[in-house]
Amino acid sequence: MALTFTEEQEELRTTLRRFLADKAPSAAVRRAMDSDEGHDPLLWRQMADQLGLHGLALPEEYGGFGGGPVELGIVLEETGRVLLPSPYFATVALAGQALAASNDEAVKARWLPAIADGSTTATLALAEASGSWRLEDIETSVGNGTVSGTKMFVVDGHTADLILVVARTDTGTGLFAVDGDAPGVTRTRLETLDPTRRLARVDLDGAPARRVGPDGDASPYLRTVLDLVAVALAAEQVGGAQACLDAAVAYAKVRVQFGRPIGSFQAIKHKCADLLVQIEGARSAAYHATAVAAEGSSELPVSAALAAACCADAFTHAAKENIQIHGGIGYTWEHDAHLYLKRAKSSEQLFGGPATHRARLADLVGI
Repeated sequence: MALTFTEEQEELRTTLRRFLADKAPSAAVRRAMDSDEGHDPLLWRQMADQLGLHGLALPEEYGGFGGGPVELGIVLEETGRVLLPSPYFATVALAGQALAASNDEAVKARWLPAIADGSTTATLALAEASGSWRLEDIETSVGNGTVSGTKMFVVDGHTADLILVVARTDTGTGLFAVDGDAPGVTRTRLETLDPTRRLARVDLDGAPARRVGPDGDASPYLRTVLDLVAVALAAEQVGGAQACLDAAVAYAKVRVQFGRPIGSFQAIKHKCADLLVQIEGARSAAYHATAVAAEGSSELPVSAALAAACCADAFTHAAKENIQIHGGIGYTWEHDAHLYLKRAKSSEQLFGGPATHRARLADLVGI
């Protein structure tokens, strides 16, 4: 199992970091998060047309570039560094991975090329009023080719062209494709903690649905999809955590108190050192998980649970300490520190909190 990056993968990271530094600085991120779309449509097209990011981890026969979880992890780590407001995570990391793993050739041929070229946005709907992402807690149901469920909370669900809905059937749990503008679909954008990632409530009342993936009980396939999603989010959290540490260290070098840079004080040194250790541990967990996912190893559930718990903790801790090190200015709206804390806290709970993933990890290893 390779835990190092190839020359091509490193070049991808370097190119993308330069691109985002130019196209998504703080001012651009704030404009996008305050816009009606919630993202920059021009940047979305540039990501697809100039860099091919939308199809990077999709099969070549469907317009992609044949990459996988490792390449997707690199992209998400870099977009996480800048808090990029974009439907990229929902479209590629959620829906794209779910479709690619489905082994449903007709569905893949219908949707993946449109995702790869950036002409279609998509998302995955599972969480209901309880907020749980456990398959056992799903109440949304499918019958006679239509899906019904209320109060599904969906990342970028207010604008997605395609919504992949997890629902119960007479034979078990399955995944179903629903057009975002189909009859019976009501979408409401929500005001949430994190202004850089949009969330919507989606109500389904007899919306036409098409089966995706295996017939019967698709729970094993869906659990794999959720593990891939957890790994993708972990990579994004590592990028955010590293950005917080970089900002804290940079500020500690220039902020002077009592005639000295605050970075020379032992308390600040210890904070930064402790953050570095925690982030490097989280990075190792995330990189290992992406490598396991790329190999299709049976270790994926364990690696995904470990990465999800470690990376959520690291990002939230780094975001909090970044504000502390910045002092009063870190609490102001004009400073970006609060945006990282909001993203960290929302991501921490997005697919189940760290305690949930630790409990699952304990079950998986028999503790």
